[in-house]
Amino acid sequence: MTDTLRSAAAPSAEALPDPASEDSPQKLKRSIGVVGGTLLTLSCVTPASSLFVVVPDLFGSLGTATALTIGVGSLICIGVAFLYSELGTLIPSAGGEYAMVSTLAGRLAGWLVFVLSLLVVFIVPPVIAMGTADYLEPVIHLDPAIAGAGVMLLSTLAGLLDLRANAWITGIFLVLEVIAAALVAVLGFAHAERGIGSLGSMQVAGGNGHTDAVTGMLVVSGLAIALFVTQGFSTAVYLSEELENPRKSVARTVLATLAISTVVILVPVVAITMGAKDLTALTSGDISTMVVAWSNSAVGTFVSLCVALAIINAGIVMVIQNSRVLFASARDKAWPGPVNNALSRLGRFGSPWVATLAVGVPGAALCFVNLDTLYGVTGVSVTGMYLLVAVAALFARRGAHKDRTAWRMPLWPGIPVVLIALMIYILIEQEVTYLLWTGGIMAVATLYWAFYLRPRQETRWLVSVPAE
Repeated sequence: MTDTLRSAAAPSAEALPDPASEDSPQKLKRSIGVVGGTLLTLSCVTPASSLFVVVPDLFGSLGTATALTIGVGSLICIGVAFLYSELGTLIPSAGGEYAMVSTLAGRLAGWLVFVLSLLVVFIVPPVIAMGTADYLEPVIHLDPAIAGAGVMLLSTLAGLLDLRANAWITGIFLVLEVIAAALVAVLGFAHAERGIGSLGSMQVAGGNGHTDAVTGMLVVSGLAIALFVTQGFSTAVYLSEELENPRKSVARTVLATLAISTVVILVPVVAITMGAKDLTALTSGDISTMVVAWSNSAVGTFVSLCVALAIINAGIVMVIQNSRVLFASARDKAWPGPVNNALSRLGRFGSPWVATLAVGVPGAALCFVNLDTLYGVTGVSVTGMYLLVAVAALFARRGAHKDRTAWRMPLWPGIPVVLIALMIYILIEQEVTYLLWTGGIMAVATLYWAFYLRPRQETRWLVSVPAE
């Protein structure tokens, strides 16, 4: 077992003032049900943003194999969703993955998961936000980095509000982005240039008008990004501390979100693959131009503006989610005393306002970093995080956890074992540069653990699971 605490942390030698008292961990308010949680979680998956911002890059490298790659990634995510559903109901904490892994597999494993999740926390929002400029082009020309930074700052301000209010805001935006995705799907199918068999042809436009074959290894390497496309269903776990009746609502939200987001993303991808005029148009990934070609400029402008709203929506929800991760890490004493005290402060609306600013402001700065590097490190981080969560799932039915009330996945332990093998294989196939970047960060994190957290194990990194 681990030395994870159940509710209250041990007294610290570094006394912290209220409300971030060492003996009184702060708790978030349970204020949303399954519907609100699903709206927020779907907004974090942000199907339209993934479709219009992330998927075009996959079209560029995978061509007609893009739908197949996303489909395989979605199948893998079913197993991952089972992991999150069981562990999220067993350990409902705003800490998400790191709380689950720390409780089940030990403090060091939980710390490494936290660092991986922190990379995702800081990188994913600006990656999505920088896509705003492309879809505001019909109205106004903006530099992608400046537009992305603006979205991040706007999302940060919205993240300071009450969670229930944000559920309604993001719900309205979500409807608009689903309409945009549905419209693209209808237009793509209506103007199909090739049959359904083209989805298995695995071709991409090469140089000088030639057609190149997409290899199986290239599809495997693309799986890291494909996993990232539907990764947001884990938001339900981060929100579990604010969901009413988390033992039931977490699993329902995780599984429903994955199912809905897969349909919203995969169906338009199939339609675009079939409806693109030729492989060159498909590989360009310029969905807006394809929409205009299938309809007219007015429809293209409508879709573009809906996507821009979807990106803003995603930014709001991701800032909300990610601030909860930082809040939980401070409550669990991951940092020196003054930092813990600041990050665990709750504002007027019950949101962790310092943690929200700590996520949003650096995210605005990251909008000026090379996008390919951000994509690569994120893909490796998400895959590594899933790997460690799968390892933790092997320990979910032993000791005190064996008889606790929780949603239980089918085919255990087969699903965790298969996922562990798959994640290792996917990591092996990633670019060395991105592996080195992520590995270097993990090495620094391990040193922080060895020289700061481990020697202070009685007062630092005391992962707590708030009572329901």
